[in-house]
Amino acid sequence: MTRKLPIIAVATAPGKAGVGVVRISGSDLKPITKALFHKVLLPRQANLLTLRDGSGESIDQLIAIYFSAPASFTGEDVLELQCHGGPQLLELVMKRCLELGKEQGLVIAEPGEFTLRAYLNDKIDLAQAEAIADLIDAQSEAAVRGAARSLQGAFSSDINSLIEEITQLRILVESTLDFPEEEIEFLENAHARDRLAAVMQKLQSLREGAKQGKILRDGIQLVLAGAPNVGKSSLLNRLAGEEVAIVTPIAGTTRDRVKESISIEGVPMHIIDTAGLRETTDLVEAKGIERSWDAIRSADLVIFLRDAASSNSLEGSTSVELRNQILDALPPKCPVLEVCNKSDLLDVTQASQEGKTLFISAKTGAGLPSLKREILGAVGWGGAQEGAIIARRRHIDCLNRAAEHLEKSEQFAKDGNISLELFAEELRLAQDHLGQITGKLLPDDLLGKIFSQFCIGK
Repeated sequence: MTRKLPIIAVATAPGKAGVGVVRISGSDLKPITKALFHKVLLPRQANLLTLRDGSGESIDQLIAIYFSAPASFTGEDVLELQCHGGPQLLELVMKRCLELGKEQGLVIAEPGEFTLRAYLNDKIDLAQAEAIADLIDAQSEAAVRGAARSLQGAFSSDINSLIEEITQLRILVESTLDFPEEEIEFLENAHARDRLAAVMQKLQSLREGAKQGKILRDGIQLVLAGAPNVGKSSLLNRLAGEEVAIVTPIAGTTRDRVKESISIEGVPMHIIDTAGLRETTDLVEAKGIERSWDAIRSADLVIFLRDAASSNSLEGSTSVELRNQILDALPPKCPVLEVCNKSDLLDVTQASQEGKTLFISAKTGAGLPSLKREILGAVGWGGAQEGAIIARRRHIDCLNRAAEHLEKSEQFAKDGNISLELFAEELRLAQDHLGQITGKLLPDDLLGKIFSQFCIGK
C-alpha cells in the first residue's frame, strides 16, 4: 500500500531538455508551497516564480501550478514545478524541495507511486494505470493509439460490462436455489443458457482483441536461425533497412547475437541475428552458438533460413537434422518459417521444386513483401483494427481463466445435468478473474509488483 507521506520526483526523462518537471503529491501541500515561494498558490493557475536556496540565491525561475485535491491526477494535492531541464538544475530543485518539505515528511517517490495513488484514490482503475506505462513505452503508432484507448477506459468498460452481465446471471441462478423443484423450468423461461452463451461469445471477442493488444505492446521476438553463410545477417540488414550486421563471404562471421527492432505494419519486431549453427572447436564461435540456442528457446517466431543455391541445404540430411534440432529447442506453440535465401541464384524451375517453401533474396529484396505477410500471419496478427486496445500477459491470463470457468458453468447448466450450486460458483470464479484486470480483486503483493515496474516520477 502507498505511504501517506508527501512524495516528490522528477517526472521528465533523464538528460538535457528545455523543460524539466518536478512533481509533488500529498494530502496537504500548502505548507510546502508556502515554504518554497512564501505565498499560497491558487489552484490551476500558472505562476511565474523564483525558487531560491537557503542563502537567498536564485536556483531557477520556473512555472508552478497547484492542483487542489481531489481535482488532480493522484486525487491528492499536487504541485508541479516546470523548470529548465538541466540534470544538475533539477537535482538542486529536488534538494531544495526536500529541505523545505522535511517537516511535512516529504520523501522521494517510489517507482509508479504517483499512479498507484491515483489508483488507490479511485481516479483510475488498474487497467488504466497500466495503460499509462504502456503509453510511455509504446513502440509504434498503433501501440500508442491502443494504449491511449485503454487509458481512456475502453478496455475497462468492456470488462465492467461483462462483469455486470455475469452478475445479473448470478442473481438469476442464485435466486433459483431457493426453488429446486422449479429450477429447470425457471432457467429455461429466463433463457439462462442463452445468456451464458452470449457472455461467452463476448468474452471470446475480448480474448482475441487482447491477444492482438499484447502483440502491439510487447512486439515479437523474431530469431533468424540456420547454418553459417546462409544470409541471416543480410536478411537482418534488408529488414532493418540499414547495415546493422557485418556481412562477408566467410562462414561464421557473426559470432554473437545482433538485435535490431523494426516495425512491420505497426507491429514491433525485435529481430535477432544469430551465429551460424554448426559444430566448431573455436571457443568464441562456440559461445556465440550457445547464445543462438538460448535465443531460439525464448523466441516468439523462428525463421529457419537455408541457402537456396546449395543442393546440400535444400535436400541434404544436414539441413533436416538442424531443422529438427531447432524444433526440439522451441518454446511451446512457437511457429517456424522455413525460408530459402539467395533465390537470385536460381531459375524458376529450381525455385518451384520446393512447393510451399518461401524463396527470397536478401540481396535484391525479392520475396520480402511475401515474407513479411508470412511473419505477421505466423504470429496471429489480424491487422490493425479500429478500437484496438493494449493488453498484457496478466490480462490474457485472467481472460483465459474466466473463460475456463464459464465453460465449466456451461457444463453444469446442460439439460439433465443441472447443478445450480456449481453453476453459480463457476460464474463467481469467472467474475473474480475479470475483476482482477481492473483491480477490483487483486492481492496487495501483486499490486506492488505491477507498480514497481513503472518509472520513477510516474
